[in-house]
Formats: sequence, structure tokens, C-alpha cells
Amino acid sequence: MTKKIVVTGIGTTSPLGGTAEETWKALLAGESGASSLLQSWVAELELPVTFAAQAKVPAAEVMERIELKRLDPSTQFSLIAAREAWADAGSPDVEPERLGVDWATGIGGVWTLLDAWDTLRERGPRRVLPMTVPMLMPNAGAAAIEMNLGARAGARTVVSACASSTESIANAYDHLQAGLADVIIAGGAEAAIHPLPLASFASMQALSKRNDTPATASRPYDISRDGFVLGEGAAAIVLETEEHAKARGAKIYAELVGGAVTSDAFHITAPDPEGSAAARAMIAAVANAGATLSDVAHINAHATSTPVGDIAEYKALRRVFGDALDAIPVSATKASTGHLLGGAGAIEAIFTIKALQERIAPPTINLTEQDPEIVLDVVTAPRELGSGDLLAISNSFGFGGHNAVIAFRSV
Repeated sequence: MTKKIVVTGIGTTSPLGGTAEETWKALLAGESGASSLLQSWVAELELPVTFAAQAKVPAAEVMERIELKRLDPSTQFSLIAAREAWADAGSPDVEPERLGVDWATGIGGVWTLLDAWDTLRERGPRRVLPMTVPMLMPNAGAAAIEMNLGARAGARTVVSACASSTESIANAYDHLQAGLADVIIAGGAEAAIHPLPLASFASMQALSKRNDTPATASRPYDISRDGFVLGEGAAAIVLETEEHAKARGAKIYAELVGGAVTSDAFHITAPDPEGSAAARAMIAAVANAGATLSDVAHINAHATSTPVGDIAEYKALRRVFGDALDAIPVSATKASTGHLLGGAGAIEAIFTIKALQERIAPPTINLTEQDPEIVLDVVTAPRELGSGDLLAISNSFGFGGHNAVIAFRSV
């Protein structure tokens, strides 16, 4: 029998705010988290892109010094978001063997890895920290959360580029359905605003080069879009069976009703231009929810603001919904947050959850002239979603041809 899986806690640290509520309010207000980078290495290395969407509240302001020293920035963000989500859920009293973690990252501990390499070359092997490997490994975030909360039902890590944390949430749904746990904390994190990723993304022409106007650089669907804005942060949601949540009197934000994962088998960085596999993921997520495509009332799109990516997703959406797409409000929230890579899907899951809870679709900023080849009803100011039973999907697509889609229902 299919179980109802519900969301009982949310948490994030993002370019828009240090908590989920602060982030949501800033999103609705149309704020941008992008700004010029003030670090000395920007000029020293002559980086072609000099801005990004940094976490609004530095981890050092909310974590103890000992944790900061022992954790890579991506893991710091992971713990901050997970702790908020756990507290928001009321710190559920659950047996450790029935509490699990499904976490994600796209890159992992890049700061730790590259700092250690610099130390090795400049100061020798004896100065490399003994905690280097535990800090740089991609599963460090899941491990930190698992140990912090005492979760013993498994701590899994997904690494599928920008689809990572959406896939982790889809996995959590499956694991709860399979009875492997009663409660799972799911999500993802990224902290890759480092010279090397910036230089690499810029070299492949993936980043916007609007150095003079960072706040308006991420422009999903705009005719003048020229790339994404690199972001950082983490987001977490607490998921549990409805039976478990109701037994403890938990508040419920929304129901997670399905998820799906497909792959393009097309190209290591470019999406399939026809969007066939992405379309299959959307169709499967809605089908897994026991719903029909006509039930979808809102879409949080992947929408990175790249010339090729936005078109490919649009074609996938049109393939799925046909003419009905014209009446579905679409939000492209990376315009405000930048692209959190492996953490993107988790923060966009929170935006989808909040949209259903408050029945309001968040705005897409910076859209001044919509690409005529992308015929979508893009939400450019907060918009009411209406009453009744609402279904929404959130899309994530990543390098390597990874596609992940999750569906939520209002309660």
C-alpha cells in the first residue's frame, strides 16, 4: 500500500537569507543574492567573472569555531540547514534505527581539496591536515548530519551534478515507501565559489559575464540571457510518513507525492536539445503521484539562464503539457538565488513547498524581454495559485544528462 509522505520541517542557508523564512520573504520581495566578489584572489588571478551569489549569512556567524575548523564549507552549510529543518519539525522523537539521511552535493569539498594541495606544494606533506580526506569527501555532509542527529537508518549521498538534491529527495520518498525509515532528512549543499570552479565554468561559457550588474545577471528566459550565476548554500527538508507525523502532532507543510529520475545518454555538459528524457522524468513523477498532467498547477523550473539550457527545458515542458502549458504559472527562482549546483534542487523544493502552503507562486526577476522561442506563463510578480487541491513539480537537470523531478501536493 502506498504511504503518504509529508514535509514537516524546512531549513536553508542561502544567498537570500540565513533561514528558510528569511529566504522565502526575500524571494517574494524580488531580491537578488548576487553581488561582486571582494576576495583578493579575484583580481590576483584575473578571473573573467567577478561576482557570484554568496551565502548571505556566513557559517562563521552561526557555528562554533571547532566545527568550522573540522568541516569543509559545504558541510558547514549542510549542518546549518539540517539543524534548522530538524528544529522546525519539532526535533522528532524517533528511534535512531528509524531515522535516515538522504543528502547530496554536486562537487563536495572543493575548498578543502584545493587548499590542501596548496599546502602540500608550498609547505610539504607534514603540514597537510589529517582531517583532509574526511573533510573533502562528497559524503561528508550526510555523515555530519547523521552523527549530529544520531540517524542510524542509513546516510546516503547522491552526486549527480545539478540534479543531485532533487534526486536525494526522490530517493527519500522511495526509502520511506519501502519502510526503511519513519523519518528522513533530505536535501543538499554546495560551496564552490572558489577560483577554480569559477574559472572553469567561465571557460566553458556557462557563466554570465555581467560583472557590472551582478544583481540582474541571472535572467532566465530573457532574450539577453548569457549564462548562470554561481551560488552557494544548502537546504534541507524533514520527510516522514503521515502516520508518524500525525501520531506526534506535527505540523505539515505539504505532501511529497512522487519523484522520478531519468538520463539523457546524450552529452557530458549539453542537455538533449529535444528534452525527451527530461520529459519522461516529469511524466513519471506525476504518474507516481497518482495524478494526471492536468492536475499540475505550478512548476518550479530548472531555468539556469543559459541560452541552451532554458530552450531545452522549455521543449521538454511543451512535449509534456502541450497547449495546457500556456496556463501553468512557471517560476524560475535561480534568477534570485543564483545556481546552487548540487544544492539547487533542495532550495527549489522548499520554494515549491512554500508556494503550495501559502498558495502563492514566487517571482522570476530580471525578465525584461522574454525569448519569443520560449512561450511560457512566467511568474514575474508574486501570484496567487488559487484554492483547492494543488499539485506542483520541481525540475532539476545536471551535467552528464541527469534529470530529476519531484512532485508535491498541498494539504
